[in-house]
Amino acid sequence: MAGKPVASPQVEGFLEMLAAERGASANTLAAYARDLADLAAVLGERGLSLEAAETDDLRAYLALLASRQMSPATASRRLSAMRQFYAFLQGDGVRPDHPAAALDSPAARRLLPKYLTEGEVTRLLEVAQARCPAETAELTPKGLRALRLHALLEILYASGLRVTELVTLPATAIRADRPYLYVRGKGDKERAVPISERARAAAGRYLAASTTDKKTVSRWLFPSSSAEGHLTRQQFGHLLKDLAVESGIPHGRLSPHKLRHAFATHLVARGADLRAVQKMLGHSDITTTQIYTHVADAEKHRLVQDGHPLARRPEGRRSVDKDDGGQ
Repeated sequence: MAGKPVASPQVEGFLEMLAAERGASANTLAAYARDLADLAAVLGERGLSLEAAETDDLRAYLALLASRQMSPATASRRLSAMRQFYAFLQGDGVRPDHPAAALDSPAARRLLPKYLTEGEVTRLLEVAQARCPAETAELTPKGLRALRLHALLEILYASGLRVTELVTLPATAIRADRPYLYVRGKGDKERAVPISERARAAAGRYLAASTTDKKTVSRWLFPSSSAEGHLTRQQFGHLLKDLAVESGIPHGRLSPHKLRHAFATHLVARGADLRAVQKMLGHSDITTTQIYTHVADAEKHRLVQDGHPLARRPEGRRSVDKDDGGQ
C-alpha cells in the first residue's frame, strides 16, 4: 500500500483557500488532505507527481478505488477533492488545463440510513438516567460523568444535532427559560433548534452539578481535558459503545450519527413537516431530508409484513373465523 507523502505547497495552499474562502470545516479539510495524499502516493508509485497528472492518470486512480470496493459515496468525495484541487491549480496558473473536469462520477448508491427504534432509544435513555446519582451534594467524578452522558443523549435525541455541533455547544447554549438552542453548523451557519423540556431538565441537572464541581469556568457546555478543551467526537463515541452493552444494543447499531438519524426518522414517521425537519437538521437541500420519508415507508412495509395476519400466508389460502361461518 502506498505511503503517505508530505503535503506539497500546492496542497497546503488549496486547503488554506478552502478554509479561508469557503469556510470548510476541520473535518472536511482533514478528509481532503487524506484524499489528495492517497492520490499523490498512488501517482508517485508510477513516477508521476500530483500536480502533473493527466486525465487518464486520474481515471486509472478512480478504477483503482473501484477495485478496492470503496463505497460510491467515498469515491465521489475523492473525485470532488480532485476536481476542486485541479480547478485551484488552473486558477492559480500552475497548469493551463483541468484534468479532472471530464471525469465521470461514480455510480450513486443511495442507502437508507441505519437508525435505532423508538424502543431502543427509550431503553438507552433509561439506562443512562439510571446511572445518574439521585443526590449531587457529594458528587463523585463518576456521578458527574453519568450526568454529562445523560444530558448529551437527551439533547442529541431531542435536537438531531451533528455530533460536532453537540460537543462544541457553548456553556450558554442551554437556558431553562428558552425552549430552543442556537447552533452554529456547516458553513458557519447559525440555526435555532427547539429542544424538549426533558432535555433541558437533564442539561440543567448536569450544569448545576458541574458548576459546583469544577474549579475553573469553561466556555464549553461539555468541557474536557482534550486539546480542544471540549469533549471530542471520539470520546463521545466510546461512551456510547459502553452504554450500548449495558442497554443490550449491539454496539455496531449505536453511534452519535445513528441517534441523529433516529431523531429525524421518528419525527417523519409521526407526521412531522419535512421542511421543519430540514431546518432542524441543518440540511441545505430538502432532497437530503427526503430520504427519511423512504425510511418511514420502509418501516411501515416491514410492520405490515411482520404483523399482518395474511402477509406470510401462501396465496389462495384464507383463515376462516369460526364466528362468521366463513361468510
